[in-house]
Amino acid sequence: MDCVNTFSKKQAKFNYYVLLVIIFGGFLIFGLSENVKGPAIPIIQADFLLSESQIGFLLAINSLGYLIACTFTAALANRIGIKWTGIVAFASMAISGICLYFSEKYFALSSSYFLLYIGNGMLEIGLGIMAARIFTKNTGFMMNLAHFFYGLSSMIAPIIASWMMRWTIAGGELGWRGMYFIVLLLALLPIIPSFFGKFPEEETSDDETVSYRFLLRDPVAWLIVMILSFGVVSELAVGGWLVNFLIKAYSWNVETASGMLSIFFLFFMLSRLFLGPLTDKIGYTISIMIFAAFSGICSFAGIIIGEKGAILFAIAGVGIAPIYPTVMALLAKRYPKGTGTAITFTVTLMGIASVLGNLLIGVIIDGINRLFYSSNGVIGQQAGYGFIALLSILCSICCLILYYYLRKKNEIL
Repeated sequence: MDCVNTFSKKQAKFNYYVLLVIIFGGFLIFGLSENVKGPAIPIIQADFLLSESQIGFLLAINSLGYLIACTFTAALANRIGIKWTGIVAFASMAISGICLYFSEKYFALSSSYFLLYIGNGMLEIGLGIMAARIFTKNTGFMMNLAHFFYGLSSMIAPIIASWMMRWTIAGGELGWRGMYFIVLLLALLPIIPSFFGKFPEEETSDDETVSYRFLLRDPVAWLIVMILSFGVVSELAVGGWLVNFLIKAYSWNVETASGMLSIFFLFFMLSRLFLGPLTDKIGYTISIMIFAAFSGICSFAGIIIGEKGAILFAIAGVGIAPIYPTVMALLAKRYPKGTGTAITFTVTLMGIASVLGNLLIGVIIDGINRLFYSSNGVIGQQAGYGFIALLSILCSICCLILYYYLRKKNEIL
């Protein structure tokens, strides 16, 4: 009997490590796929002769694909299981890389990005639900640790992208098409351990109370949606707009601007690694409130100081990094029964905000440039990035409201 128990424990331990490889590896691939676009966007813009509004629309299409994936991923996981949902997500990301390589028109480009973010949305929901089921102790730390791997790959993604695009193959540059093709084929790698892992199922009980109807009537759920939306749109906007901002506003080259984005993700990564345990100690709500305010202040200061203060855009990563994983930990603790439903509800609505946010940033830049015309468009770029900073401040304000609401009910998280 002891031998059987020992063998079972070893099997469970092995399975746990396999799931960790899938979760951590999934976030590594996720970070790469999302953040190689920073150095690629200025080149794509030049190749397709796109306006800032068209770039904003392209990024909004990404968010729309992500949003659509959020609406069906939970149902798909219930039908075919998380294992196959993850495999489909990884496969669709790889296919999108092939489509991007062959895209010659703006419609094909937009469609390929749309498919990529369908895969990204499926992957993030799947990884989030899986992590919530596995990390039942030290949830804040483990969630931040898992998302640390997203920050790790995000940090090196801009450097890798700008380096790969200069590769010479068959007498020509690899370019952004070849770079996307190679990077997204890496999404096939996590499929291998997925076949060996035994994936946890969500616990259900007769007293299950969390449903979409319940969440729609829960003010805490809506405050969490606003917190996550403001925080994540601000986070994702940095990956999509910082390089463009530094190039257009300060005439930096792609390599230098990409280096600053990588420094942002260095702070981003280290923040998730070292500040994760702090969230469990001081509370999730207070943690997010402090981190978001710090990020917004740094970004506003960087805009006001000008080119000499550009490093502050990178330092802002310290504050923005813990927001998403800490919100996931908050959801897991607030809604222990039906965490998957709560995550799907929150992230889906966040996706809508991402679509609107990216559209607004592009429109703000174009609109301000038209209103206050300047040869280099610095004013428009500053206004667009100022909006990104404002989102972080709004995230902090929503946390303050949530904190006082929960304190009145003696339910502080």
